[in-house]
Amino acid sequence: MSNRTFTMIKPDAVSAGHVGAIFEKIAVAGFEIKAMKMTQLSQREAEAFYEVHKERPFFGELVAFMTSGPIVAAVLEKDNAVADFRALIGSTNPEEAAEGTIRKLFAESVGRNAIHGSDSDENAAIECAFHFSQREIY
Repeated sequence: MSNRTFTMIKPDAVSAGHVGAIFEKIAVAGFEIKAMKMTQLSQREAEAFYEVHKERPFFGELVAFMTSGPIVAAVLEKDNAVADFRALIGSTNPEEAAEGTIRKLFAESVGRNAIHGSDSDENAAIECAFHFSQREIY
């Protein structure tokens, strides 16, 4: 079990001005920020990051959405980071997300769901390395 996970506040939540409120919930939940930056994904970067979904019908729409504006990427640390963060962000569908979760509070829809969180320790390591060099993670 790893004590690090990756998150990305998506363009919908950034443009709606929810970055501060989302990071407040993350901090209150006991996560420590080890790296963070605002950036905008290129089409190539978004396609590479979401390559696992390449054959799915929503892939093109996902890439278009993720390149539509800036994101805030972060490496977070806490014991049991991946599982605890997945619980904090809630279900992909905000209508099914538990009360008080980030997606319940800030997501617009399944496709515009405010935030990404790694789904496994292995993917957390891959996703952290995708967005940050070792010297950027403290």
